[in-house]
Parts: sequence; structure tokens; C-alpha cells
Amino acid sequence: MELGAKELELVLAVVRGGTLAEAGRRLGLDTSSVYRAVKRLERALGEPLFDRSRRGMAPSELAQALAADAEAVEAALLTARERVLGARAALTGTLRITSNDVMLAGLLMPLLPAFRAAHPQLGLELLASNLLARLDRREADVALRGTPRPPEHLVGVRLGTIRSALWASRDYLAQQAPGTDPAAMDWAVPDADPALAVYPSRRWRERRYPAVEPRIRCDGMLSVVHAVRSGLAIGVAPYFLMAGQDGLVDLSGPLPEVEVDCWLLTHPDMRHLRRVKAFFDHVRRGLVLP
Repeated sequence: MELGAKELELVLAVVRGGTLAEAGRRLGLDTSSVYRAVKRLERALGEPLFDRSRRGMAPSELAQALAADAEAVEAALLTARERVLGARAALTGTLRITSNDVMLAGLLMPLLPAFRAAHPQLGLELLASNLLARLDRREADVALRGTPRPPEHLVGVRLGTIRSALWASRDYLAQQAPGTDPAAMDWAVPDADPALAVYPSRRWRERRYPAVEPRIRCDGMLSVVHAVRSGLAIGVAPYFLMAGQDGLVDLSGPLPEVEVDCWLLTHPDMRHLRRVKAFFDHVRRGLVLP
């Protein structure tokens, strides 16, 4: 069978989406239409492309190879469009940016007004997520992440070191007896999110204060920040959100065990796109970590 662009697009959508429903959303089709299209393709090829289960569509080796071919075609088309537009043309379309909630709020948001002013015809899609899989599945163009070592299959630039400390509000401390040890205080932690199970602040807390039983469990660092600022509890949070804020007290000083590098990342196929390069240049010029 000779595969065409539609067949490759179908396989790529199912591989990236992981389910028939998500593949349908990407293709603008209903689930049953995607299912029938996959079945027709498998019959024509004479072998299954996906192992179907309740967990989704697991691609075979052939499906993975076809998806890689489709991605190469997609990347070539994007590069060709960039050449046609030319370097002087205004940036258009949509730039999809992913980061976790705390970095999106504290690092990226202050930089975006100037970027939008420089490229008013370019739309932005902001995705708060802890998953780098968004880049692999082309759900995002760029990702800002705190990590000691980015995945080898991604490319990017290191922007500095994210430092953190144990923080409390002055109002919360005023409610404690003088000299109260942090181990006896209420803690807000991001442990409610399974994706943050190995968060550096958790490892530090369990080593430094093994007897602490956190009273406030959050599903993200931004909730921890708000809990500390409101006087609900103490918690570990980055300097870029807490330093210099009225009413906050640094209880520990910088915690080397919690430090992570800040990386701006993209997929190799996307790094030559003008909108991606423009965003990289803007963030490198403007982002300053305390």
C-alpha cells in the first residue's frame, strides 16, 4: 500500500493523542470516524498498528516509525512556510508555551506584555502543566522548566538557578510562641500532586524535618505560595515569588538541596521556527532570577 499524507496524519494524531477521542479532537473528527479510518488502514497494511485497551492506543513499532516519518514531513512543511514568509514578515499564528503554575505566574507572565507588544499578530496559548510530554506530542512549542538535567531529546538554553527557602508570613509567626521550631508549625506542601512526588522541597523536608506531618497538602507550588502569603502555614517556595514581599520572612536562607536549573526547551524540529527563536531571544534577554 502507498501511504499518503492523510494516512500519516491519522497515525500521528493517534500516536500523539494516545486515545481515539483525543486523536479525533486533533483531526476534527468524531471517535467512530477515527476508529473506522484506523481499521481501514490496518486492513490495507495487513497488520495492526495499535494495541487497544482501556488505557488507550499503544502504537506498534510500525506505527511509531510511521509517526516519526509524519513528524519529519510536518517539520519540513513548517520550515518551508518560514522561508516563504521571510525574516521581515510579522510573526503570526500561535505560540504555545507550557510551564508549571508557579513559573508561569512568577517568571513568564512579567515578560509576556513586552513580547506581545513586539509581535501583536502572534497569539499565545499558555499551558500550566508539569509534563514535558507536551513538547513530544507537539501540544506546545516551548517549555520553561526547573530541572537538574533536561531530556536529551530536547534542545534549549539554561537561564540560571532557581533558589528556594522556607518562608512564613509575619502574621503567622506572631501566632507562635517565641523560639518555636519550624517542625512544630503547620506546613503547606505540594504533595497532593503525584507528579510532584520527587519535588526537591519534599526530599529536603523529609530529611531535615522527618517528623513533620503537613497540614495543608496542595496540588501545585502556586497554592503553597498562596497558603504561605495568607498566613495559613509555612512552606518552601522560590525566591522569585517571595523575596522582597512585604510581610514575608525567610526562615532558612537559600536551600542548596532544593536548587534546580531553569531551562527553556523546545523540540529539535521546532527550534528553527521564527516564533520560537523570537521567544527564546526575548526570554534570554529579560528573565532575571534572584
